[in-house]
Amino acid sequence: MRYFIACLTVFLAVLLTSHQAYADETSDFLAARAAFRAGNADKLDEYATRLQDSILVSWVEYWQLSLRLSNATPADINDFINRHADSPLATSLRNDWLRQLASQQNWAAFMASYSTLTMDKGLQCDAWQADHVLHGAIPPAEALALWRAGTMLPATCNQYFDALAADHMLNTDSTWQRLQQAMFRGDVATAQMAASDLPIDAAPTPQQLDEAANHPENLLKVPHAFANRTDQEIVRYALDRLAHHDAQQAFQYWQDWQSQFSEPIRSEIWADIATRASQQHLPEALSWFAHAGNIPVDDTTLAWKTRAALLTGNWEIVRQSILAMQPASRAKPAWCYWLARSDRMLGDRQAANLLLLPLSNKFSFYGLLAQEDLGVVASAPATDVYPSDDEIRVVSQMPGIARALLLYQMGLRGEATLEWRWSSQNFTDHQLLAAAILARNARWLDCAINTADRTHEQHNLALSFLSPYHSIAHSYAEEYQLNEAWVYGLIRQESRFISYARSGVGASGLMQIMPSTARWIAHQLHIRHFHPSRLSEPDVSLRFGMFYLKTILTRLGNSDVLATAAYNAGPRRALRWQPVYPIEGAIYAETIPFSETRDYVKKVFANSVFYARRFNQPDTSLKSRLGIINNNLSPPCASTTEQNGACGSIP
Repeated sequence: MRYFIACLTVFLAVLLTSHQAYADETSDFLAARAAFRAGNADKLDEYATRLQDSILVSWVEYWQLSLRLSNATPADINDFINRHADSPLATSLRNDWLRQLASQQNWAAFMASYSTLTMDKGLQCDAWQADHVLHGAIPPAEALALWRAGTMLPATCNQYFDALAADHMLNTDSTWQRLQQAMFRGDVATAQMAASDLPIDAAPTPQQLDEAANHPENLLKVPHAFANRTDQEIVRYALDRLAHHDAQQAFQYWQDWQSQFSEPIRSEIWADIATRASQQHLPEALSWFAHAGNIPVDDTTLAWKTRAALLTGNWEIVRQSILAMQPASRAKPAWCYWLARSDRMLGDRQAANLLLLPLSNKFSFYGLLAQEDLGVVASAPATDVYPSDDEIRVVSQMPGIARALLLYQMGLRGEATLEWRWSSQNFTDHQLLAAAILARNARWLDCAINTADRTHEQHNLALSFLSPYHSIAHSYAEEYQLNEAWVYGLIRQESRFISYARSGVGASGLMQIMPSTARWIAHQLHIRHFHPSRLSEPDVSLRFGMFYLKTILTRLGNSDVLATAAYNAGPRRALRWQPVYPIEGAIYAETIPFSETRDYVKKVFANSVFYARRFNQPDTSLKSRLGIINNNLSPPCASTTEQNGACGSIP
């Protein structure tokens, strides 16, 4: 007995010492981080001495070098990179160092340290500028493609293209293409910057661009001389902006203006208006695409032509449009599936099956549809693979994984995620599953799910589709008569089960509810003195989210598909997106105008099938869950005074 007590005493002493050491390390590391963020190099050095044996020493040394970067030497940088090659901080420091050299315009030293593997767009532009300054290099094709894309660029890219413009290496056509792309994306600021690079007598004024963007009807009502390219581009831009909101009205104006354009440009504008019409589910979309003829169009336009054909059941045009896409786009799961469906509908079952078979091995929306189309022919991959204890132990001892888990325990999610992604980027399927188990055991649920999702051939659905808070969620799902698998599919997509998750627009909690919506729900539930901060409580978020989901489900004819779209984009939009004729739910999902909502609906329903399998629900068919979408619901009411969550009173 005395021996047992002595052993227990020693064990407790070791445990307490270990706990105290961990507490001290955590305290010192967080203090060192605070000193770095405050720019206090001396204080940081003090903590660095105490953390020199910590597994997180790479972070401390990175912070020290970052604060003294302007005085660092190439030897200092290379020494850190060589000693911490297993850390993402080696790449971070190299990029910081390159930015420092670029800001000093030390182009020779920059090119000596630059790696073509760098993924940073700003540094890529710095490298092009260095090559231009040192060797007078002409802009490469990648640079010109970036310029013509019309996207907002990092400051260093603007400096590079300004230098090219000053040296007359950007021709007028390239600048017009940039201006045009920026206008069509609705980016007036970038369009105005591009216009400033055109000759003054050939450039649209800021006032013209603003008028076309914000008041296109006013611009289209007045005559234009069409004396130069500017008039054509401004009218074309105004037509596109108007079509973005009302393609039918844009078509009316276009009938008055089309004679002023050459045949190729006329065809392009027909395609532009038809694309907007397809996004608005207008039945005229396909006939307007026909006016465009066979001019080459980009894959985005072809995608919307395909969707317009899906809505009208024109499988021949579905097939033609997909086959006209570039190979990379045609290989995407969505277009593989719809090409297979068109082959099947047109009688070529063999061609369809050849496309469906490889797709059916994917755990995705279209993978599930392909499995159901193939039936017993499809062979599903393994879904319950579990790594051995030794495999889990080996992964847990990897320095990057150990650092990530320790950082997560300290509450430093950003730093932890950086370490985790870097360390696991080349993992095998078994290593990924072992890492997912470690993340799950640490209650790092989103990381566990994301890691398990990355496997290619060996899978574990229990890890990919975790179901925390099950007793609470089950209770509210029963109370509001909601399918539990559907609810879990939605929560997984909304928050990955992070109870304190907060979106960029302010939605929070497990079910990502906006503060205004939460207040409305609280009023409906007769909860007084409610504050949206309570949405971080799992019980509150689940109760409010499921009440809201039930409300919009009832309002939208008990269609899970419409309710899912409404949960993401709002009930009014879901009602506007109803088809003219009854269509299958998969086509509805594919033709949702908003790319975010389209992707959201697909993922929620794929999730719901896998949760249904986990919960042993009898119906695990994706097609039956999607059902048929009918146009049998009235548009939102003008009044907001109706009770019981009807019409426009739903936020």
